[in-house]
Amino acid sequence: MSLNYEKMLDEAYSKLPREVSKHERFEIPKISCTTFGARTIFYNFKEVCDILNRDPVHVLRYLSKEMATAGVIDENRAIFQGKFELETCTQILKRYVNEFVICPVCKRPDTKIVKEKRLFFLVCEACGARSPIKPV
Repeated sequence: MSLNYEKMLDEAYSKLPREVSKHERFEIPKISCTTFGARTIFYNFKEVCDILNRDPVHVLRYLSKEMATAGVIDENRAIFQGKFELETCTQILKRYVNEFVICPVCKRPDTKIVKEKRLFFLVCEACGARSPIKPV
């Protein structure tokens, strides 16, 4: 078996899933929100959750906890009690992504949250790492 290094490398790359071999830059989705009276409405909440591949209830709990207010999901949007600026919401969403979406080992967003007994783990589908995370 006298394969040279280049052929073996090409063969190894051909066996990898497409999602792992792509190197697209992950960008945090832009938030669309406005304030009406004493409420802040996050219009594209469902779309953001779909892009992050996270359960909307999990994201809503985190945002509500960080904003120290009540929040509800209404169809494709989220409504929070209180006045919050777009910049504040964006910063909180960035913290959520860094804590619950990005793999701490390989820095890829290809992760999912798995619950085992009472513990939560961030499992990376790209590198296979399992990192413990705090429950929300």
